[in-house]
Amino acid sequence: MKITEQASYYANLDKMPTHELLENMNREDKTVPQVVEGCIPQIEKLVDAISEKMKRGGRVFYLGAGTSGRLGILDASEIPPTYGAPFDLFIGLIAGGDKAIRRAVESAEDSLDGGWEDMQQFIVGDDDVVVGIAASGTTPYVIGALRHARKRGLLTACITCNPGSPVADEADIPIVAVVGPEFVTGSTRMKAGTAQKLILNMISTSVMIRLGHVKGNKMVDMQLTNAKLVDRGTKIIMEEAKITDYEFAKSLLLKYGSVRKAVDTYFAEKK
Repeated sequence: MKITEQASYYANLDKMPTHELLENMNREDKTVPQVVEGCIPQIEKLVDAISEKMKRGGRVFYLGAGTSGRLGILDASEIPPTYGAPFDLFIGLIAGGDKAIRRAVESAEDSLDGGWEDMQQFIVGDDDVVVGIAASGTTPYVIGALRHARKRGLLTACITCNPGSPVADEADIPIVAVVGPEFVTGSTRMKAGTAQKLILNMISTSVMIRLGHVKGNKMVDMQLTNAKLVDRGTKIIMEEAKITDYEFAKSLLLKYGSVRKAVDTYFAEKK
């Protein structure tokens, strides 16, 4: 039996007081970062490989079904506003299409060719990377996409929570986070989903740092999509350029459209 499908360590959940339920869930959640720590060597390989391929115009495709697919889409969708990167640098695809983000689409994940077919609208290139996300490690939609990509010579990777899985077999860089049985038996939206989210954060954030979208520890290319981000960008400019006038720093930000451009132009004009 897959580890992700094994019985919970906790019995009679329906009879537990709320406080005990929460304490036990939290106890299980605490084990996840330790498991992810053991995956760092594989994550490092993937980050370095993606960074080099993106410098040559490559992109990352995240593919998954259900929770795994939604997590990939979440990570991909946050890259443009956070780092000012193109919207199609990280592409999240879910079995069943966009409607499956909110409502499950029956049997969509069972097609071996579905994932690869969904990728074709983006004109797949030799420097693209395919990352399959599947807690079970047996999702046909993901297996097929990795298999097709590998045959074409693309770099493949996976994030799964079962060792020795078919998904891992199709990945050049398998990332296997064995978090153990779920608190609610088989509910991989819990520990497995948390592990996948942590790993996706590590991958995309590290790649963006490697590609220069962070200066020091600041998001210098973030999009100014709301008042909070304009305020954050203004304060970064004040700190980086040693400007004490908030309104002046804000005017620079709004004029040049990004923290990077505002700071670079300010220093260039001071010379």
